[in-house]
Amino acid sequence: MENRQINVRNAIRYGDLYTKLSAVVMGLGMIVRKQIVKGIAILLCEIAFLFYMINTGIASLSLMPSLGDRVQEKVWNEAKQIYEYTAGDNSQQILLAGVVTLFVIAAIITLWILQMRHAYKLQKMSEEGKHIPSMKEDIRALFDKNLHITLMSLPCLGILIFNIVPLVYMISMAFTTYSKEGEHLVLFDWDGLNQFGRVLNMNGNIGRQFWHVLGWTVVWAIFATFLNYILGMILAMIINRKDTKGKAFWRFCFVLSIAVPQFVTLMIMNIMLQPSGAVNVLLKNLGWISSPLPFWTNATWARITIIVINLWVGIPYTMLQVTGILQNIPAELYEAAKMDGAGPVKIFFRITLPYMLFVTTPYLIASFVGNINNFNVIYLLSGGGPTYVGDTAGQTDLLVTWLYKLTIDQQYYNLGAVIGIMTFVILTVITLITYRNSSSYKNEEAFM
Repeated sequence: MENRQINVRNAIRYGDLYTKLSAVVMGLGMIVRKQIVKGIAILLCEIAFLFYMINTGIASLSLMPSLGDRVQEKVWNEAKQIYEYTAGDNSQQILLAGVVTLFVIAAIITLWILQMRHAYKLQKMSEEGKHIPSMKEDIRALFDKNLHITLMSLPCLGILIFNIVPLVYMISMAFTTYSKEGEHLVLFDWDGLNQFGRVLNMNGNIGRQFWHVLGWTVVWAIFATFLNYILGMILAMIINRKDTKGKAFWRFCFVLSIAVPQFVTLMIMNIMLQPSGAVNVLLKNLGWISSPLPFWTNATWARITIIVINLWVGIPYTMLQVTGILQNIPAELYEAAKMDGAGPVKIFFRITLPYMLFVTTPYLIASFVGNINNFNVIYLLSGGGPTYVGDTAGQTDLLVTWLYKLTIDQQYYNLGAVIGIMTFVILTVITLITYRNSSSYKNEEAFM
């Protein structure tokens, strides 16, 4: 036999009767070549798929274009002399069932392709007189040369079920009218790109809020990331100096703030900085102020306060990471620089900072992404307030807290899905561009 590539096209074109019949009766090519258990398992998957499609799948797909149109009705029952309610369609359930069905179809197509290739492979092995592995040999291989399949199958399945399917379901909502507007919480329809237009339109109410929140989100992420990084680095360098005494004590003092749960720290700060909180009361008693400072009632004050409190929370993490890196910078570099007459400032910008950036670029990118999605700090400190940009977003809301308000608090599920997609796109673009242009990516093997 010619050395043909093992694929579906060659299996259908050059396969024998059993291989070709595997296109209809999945697993048949394995069963006739003594891989009975594997073949029967695949055949059972096909039977289960057909049973699912007949009972549920076809109906789910047929309702996908309309997402249902039957409303709940109140009907008088003459026999019981009472009103009864007829169950109407639920667009949310229809959409979910449709998405699941599409994934089931994709899964059976993938299985069909794999079993066709495997059937053709077994046919070639049989015609060439090669040994066909038994069930025991296949199981043994799963714990030897195919161990990666054994270890990765369950995690990949979990990602598919708990991440990808809900993500596709959420993305689908962005193209519907699913919101409290027009009472479309039970029955809703496809809406195309209208919701994206509302979000991106700078002249509309939602659009103005989106661009305002996006601008503050970017500003917040930059300050929260780089201030933490720079100040944490400076603190680590000060503690790491040879002349600094009690290094362990100073590190313990700052690490102690990490031991306290973040939400406790943030809630205490929120209470202390209220108009009648401990800080304002203390300052009044000292005669330093005549009226409460507007920590949470003025937008500018609130933003600065949030950034400062985030420094208290975030600097210890940066300090710990930077300390380990500082201790691994070759001392010969510093000695050579000093011999060449370089001062502390020049040494920092020519040796310490480049080395730090080379090692910590992935950490900086992760921190930036984490700060864009930093729900806890904003929600627990200011709740997105103090004043509203529009009717849904506050002056200190990030995209993630605004998304929470749009969905959980205000039931604009379609707009929330759009904001989620926009956030994902923005983070993906920033992450890929930044990382691919960093020295950590371009020169992974060595520094300088």
